[in-house]
Amino acid sequence: MEAPGPAPAPRRFTWEEIAQRSARGPPPQERWLVIDRKVYDISRFHRRHPGGSRVISHYAGQDATDPFIAFHPDKALVRKYMSPLLIGELAPDQPSFEPSKNKKLVEDFRELRVAVEKMGLLKPNRTFFMLHLCHILLLDVAAWLTIWYFGSSTVPFLISAVLLGTVQAQAGWLQHDFGHLSVFSESRWNHLVHKFVIGHLKGAPASWWNHLHFQHHAKPNCFRKDPDVNMHPLFFALGKTLSVELGVQKKKFMPYNHQHKYFFIIGPPALVPLYFQWYIFYFVVQRKQWVDLAWMLTFYIRFFLTYLPLLGVKGILGLHLLVRFIESNWFVWVTQMNHIPMHIDYDKNVDWFSTQLQATCNVHQSLFNDWFSGHLNFQIEHHLFPTMPRHNYWKVAPLVKSLCAKHGIEYHCKPLLTAFADIVHSLKDSGELWLDAYLHK
Repeated sequence: MEAPGPAPAPRRFTWEEIAQRSARGPPPQERWLVIDRKVYDISRFHRRHPGGSRVISHYAGQDATDPFIAFHPDKALVRKYMSPLLIGELAPDQPSFEPSKNKKLVEDFRELRVAVEKMGLLKPNRTFFMLHLCHILLLDVAAWLTIWYFGSSTVPFLISAVLLGTVQAQAGWLQHDFGHLSVFSESRWNHLVHKFVIGHLKGAPASWWNHLHFQHHAKPNCFRKDPDVNMHPLFFALGKTLSVELGVQKKKFMPYNHQHKYFFIIGPPALVPLYFQWYIFYFVVQRKQWVDLAWMLTFYIRFFLTYLPLLGVKGILGLHLLVRFIESNWFVWVTQMNHIPMHIDYDKNVDWFSTQLQATCNVHQSLFNDWFSGHLNFQIEHHLFPTMPRHNYWKVAPLVKSLCAKHGIEYHCKPLLTAFADIVHSLKDSGELWLDAYLHK
């Protein structure tokens, strides 16, 4: 009986070959990516990717080692499912990532990642998150007791609305923790509690949040890859480069030179009550996310059963609209202060560290800022280490600052009110850039 022959040598690829498989151009639109020098063909798998088709496709034709490490707590388990996708590896003469990337910066960040894991900064303090959940539930109960005890006159009605608006904002930050797999070591428990918090406490679908938010983290402020900047160009002209491009093309969907004014109308007050509120139902029905729809309905059933006897139909509809208005203002100002004033452009395929630093900024730490923003005042650290529990951001921040200083990268950190004002200032600046290009170029 003949002994089996040697296993065939793995196929070897160059970065030029890989870059051609970025799902662009005429069919067949192949999608390849690289993780730890291994080349994977995701041309079919991307539709079955648990994190969504688009987020993994955003790295087609690129090295995806750092985002793979950042997004997957249980890497050994994930690698088992990746085996059938493996088609080869980089040729020996090829660098481990694209030659255009800063080799020393990539290596230094990966060393920082190893240090963070050894320091235990990815391990959660579950008591912190349970106390946060308890404070949300107490505020929810206090809102109902306020109307039940004091009646439905104007003052208790408004107090209850503020308390419920706070519940919605704080539950938004908490669902964000579970959505990022930051609380439990097992992903299934994070997913389950995530559905409870975002579905039952907020009335929104976990699948919708996952679909949008993971794309945002993969390619923040990259037009056509980050859905958070999809308001360009229909409503706003964002970023210097994109605004000038829009002006040169003579495109005018809105009077962008006034966008810093109408932002106060169609931005913070309107996003949740006038857009998210109906779109989330369209999303779950279109994608047949029936489990998410069931969780959402439990929120509305509970809300109507508890407040309808106290307020009647008109009162409960008014309360719900007011709560969404408060939540919307809170959500938009906090989430946009870290990104809108930063660099916005097409994907240039720079390294993970630079991708996150050019698109994010921080807000000064304080007990209030931490609570008010759900620790998203540490947006830089959150983007670099998306599965890190938020109570550890402050511990890794000095290490990130040190790496920035070493490589001459600016670490943006500002007061809360300055961060809010910078949203308006950046919209004004990009609007003026658009107008100049529109009229003179």
